[in-house]
Amino acid sequence: MTRTFVDFLALYGHFGGEDLSDEEDEEDRDEEEGRDDEDTEEISPLIRRAQANAVQGTATPAKAVFLLLKSFVGTGVMFLPKAFYNGGVLFSTGLLSFIALVSLYTFLLLVETRSKIPVSFGDIGGILFGAKMRFAVLLAITFSQIGFVCAYMVFVAQNVQALIESISQCDLRIDLHYLILAQILIFVPLAMIRKIQKLSAFALIADLFILIGLIYLYYYDFLTLSSQGIADVEWLLNYKSFPMFIGTAVFTYEGVGLVIPITESMKEPEKFPKVLSGTMLFITCIFVSVGFISYLAFGSQVQTVILLNMPGTSVVNTVQGLYALAICLSIPLQLFPAIRIVENGLFTRSGKYNTMVKWQKNVFRFVAVILCACIAIGGSGDLDKFVSLVGSLCCVPLCFLFPPLFHLKAIANTWRQKAIDITIIIFGISAQLYTTAITIALWSESGESAPISRCPN
Repeated sequence: MTRTFVDFLALYGHFGGEDLSDEEDEEDRDEEEGRDDEDTEEISPLIRRAQANAVQGTATPAKAVFLLLKSFVGTGVMFLPKAFYNGGVLFSTGLLSFIALVSLYTFLLLVETRSKIPVSFGDIGGILFGAKMRFAVLLAITFSQIGFVCAYMVFVAQNVQALIESISQCDLRIDLHYLILAQILIFVPLAMIRKIQKLSAFALIADLFILIGLIYLYYYDFLTLSSQGIADVEWLLNYKSFPMFIGTAVFTYEGVGLVIPITESMKEPEKFPKVLSGTMLFITCIFVSVGFISYLAFGSQVQTVILLNMPGTSVVNTVQGLYALAICLSIPLQLFPAIRIVENGLFTRSGKYNTMVKWQKNVFRFVAVILCACIAIGGSGDLDKFVSLVGSLCCVPLCFLFPPLFHLKAIANTWRQKAIDITIIIFGISAQLYTTAITIALWSESGESAPISRCPN
């Protein structure tokens, strides 16, 4: 199991297919770029380098399923009950299933495009549309990962705040801002880790705690339904806030950056589409059931972080503490790709043998953690809308814009393929503009109050 988690972390070293290792050998890279093009006149140097560095995958379909589950099931699932409140039961169930279907289709488009252009996500855009498109893809990946990190920091802070209130019997309440800033003490040392595999123990513990949290959430939802019945819910559509559901739903399917590296890791990559389809079906069932059942249990009182709806018993405190710790341990994984992408753009040399460069990178990583904490503090006033905004603004392009756009230019040659690609592109652009505008408008109008406290005023 430990080896499997090490392999999973290695995927983050190739997030989006990029080489994000921190100890690259510049001389080997220069030699690779300077090779004779005599026999490959029509092949891009990027493709040639990727082919030269390609390693035969060894992952079985079963292992690929595990890697996909680990990639997609994280904190986002805990935001879905409130998302169902925003959308309404029928609308949310139908739209989440639709988004899952479209996401699966676009992931398969990305895999198909990469089979023809075997390079990273960003390099595919660069080869097809030029350097600006590569920059746009890397920018979207960076912003989305930073958005995840900031949302996770608020999530952890809210859970710790509720935990402290419960343990102190409401004698102590610490402001969210201080709890977010306190996380800097944890994340700065972890952000300095160069070898991502060193985080394998943290990932193993985090997944165990996430599993415990999900199992207990199901248990408590059914217990609440059996004792109190169905709460006050909007069965069809919540006209006031339904656009926010789209952003949160896309946020939930946060594993698009790992689709390419998981494909590369398989011994038989041709089996990946079938593996991905089955896994996405299973994941969607989990997401729909958590959002649906929890919303039925708590109704209009459902919290953005569903764990806050549980009473402050010793068992709940334990589960809440474990889940908060799990997400706390997951944050460095989410931050790693963003830091490495920006570092690759800012620094031309490795810090392995250059102390000055190494300390410059250390300062950059410190500043990156501080920046994430500041953004998290800004979003902590309304985590629900912040999550929706991250999904709409940063995640929609990665799922619904770039894959069909690249497929349209590189693969599509029938009117049916072109029509589907163009339709998804239009849907993606429209969804991004509409949901972003609505979320910002709702946020600026009044904004919701802070999470409901377990302590009386």
